[in-house]
Amino acid sequence: MASDLFSADTVQNIVDTATHMLSPHGPNGTLTPTDFSVHFFLQITAIILACRVVGWLGQKLLAQPQVVGEMIAGVVLGPSLLGLLFPGFAAELFPKETKSVLYVGAQFGVGLYMFLVGTTFRGDHFRTNGKSAFAVSFSGIAAPFLIAVLITPMLLKVPGLFAEGLPQSQATLFMGACIALTAFPMLARIINERGLSNSALGTLSLTAGAFDDAASWCVLAIVLAIFGAGPGIAVLAIGGGLSFALLVILFGRRLLAPLGRAVEARGEMTHTVLAITLMVFCLSAFIMDAVGIHAIFGGFIIGTAMPRGKFVEELKKKVEPLTVVLLLPMFFTYSGLNTRMDMVNSASLLLIAFGVLVASIAAKGVACYAAARLCGEDNRTALGIGALMNSRGLMELIIINIGLQKGIIGPTLFSMLVLMAIVTTMMASPLFELVYGRKARLSGELGAVPEQALS
Repeated sequence: MASDLFSADTVQNIVDTATHMLSPHGPNGTLTPTDFSVHFFLQITAIILACRVVGWLGQKLLAQPQVVGEMIAGVVLGPSLLGLLFPGFAAELFPKETKSVLYVGAQFGVGLYMFLVGTTFRGDHFRTNGKSAFAVSFSGIAAPFLIAVLITPMLLKVPGLFAEGLPQSQATLFMGACIALTAFPMLARIINERGLSNSALGTLSLTAGAFDDAASWCVLAIVLAIFGAGPGIAVLAIGGGLSFALLVILFGRRLLAPLGRAVEARGEMTHTVLAITLMVFCLSAFIMDAVGIHAIFGGFIIGTAMPRGKFVEELKKKVEPLTVVLLLPMFFTYSGLNTRMDMVNSASLLLIAFGVLVASIAAKGVACYAAARLCGEDNRTALGIGALMNSRGLMELIIINIGLQKGIIGPTLFSMLVLMAIVTTMMASPLFELVYGRKARLSGELGAVPEQALS
């Protein structure tokens, strides 16, 4: 009897049954609602497992924060590794039809995370360091666009990097936006994990990064408008985004203050207050998504206007663990599913990829360091700012995915920019610790790395 249970026929039957569970059950090979549900829960299991394992390995072997491991895990689950080694299994686990479900979860997760980051924003630090933040931000935009002006004509001569017949002006604007980008969500999480949330350096870097990201998205909107989407998209994105930010700055704190008073009065956040808070977040994310910027900016902006004190403590207690462990990894995985690292497959293309990487580091990190120094920051602080601002992460993957989908760039340049995003992000945390963090922790300026960064 026991031998029958482990016979080849029985094992094959179990495999066939498991495979059938992941197969489409709708007419003409389409997925039914039940199929979407089956795939979703299996995908979430795989995503959480990969992010925790790769994140742990990144911490132990490479001294990287958990978030960088999660970014790499997203690429591992995509066609660059899992799809390359086990194409059949990868196709069954992540069929194309289910990507739209992951996309929605990804946007919700990263938007909610940036909402929580916004609640820790220190306006007093921003006012104190406003001049430096503006200078760092401006340099972090101007230098990349200057570099783009220099390198884009050479890239246009290589077949397949840009769309055939794309004007040099549009190609330059797109490359400038890609190089100027700072990974706002990634930067925010590194700042949180390194214990910089309440420091002047953290606030300055996060503020400058937010400005740079917003400017890059506005430039992208202009490129899309020129490319064929129409001028209305650029006007709506820039005008709508600025109008919303201004409204929140002028009236947000006053309108949301009753939520803080309700939490202070009861000593806890009720389900009603939590529901109202989440509705406000979703509405803000909707507005910024609808005008063409990105949901994460809506989440961050409205987060800065939320009441402080007990309200933020209760909100984080209820929302942050689920956001970090479950929702945010969906963002990394969705982007990883659109990433192919096997496209840079010759010596000449590798050389071009290396050149793009070096130019991007020089344009962003060095320029932000120089701007901080000119504004009176000491050498160590300026180096720390330059290291953090050079991180690009998954925001880079979002913007280049748009470029690929719209036909502005080809798969080869897309892969080069993915490589640049991963390398600059992996550099950020170790380089920061080397030039600023270790000495600051020894001197007591910064505390130890928070426990959540190690788990």
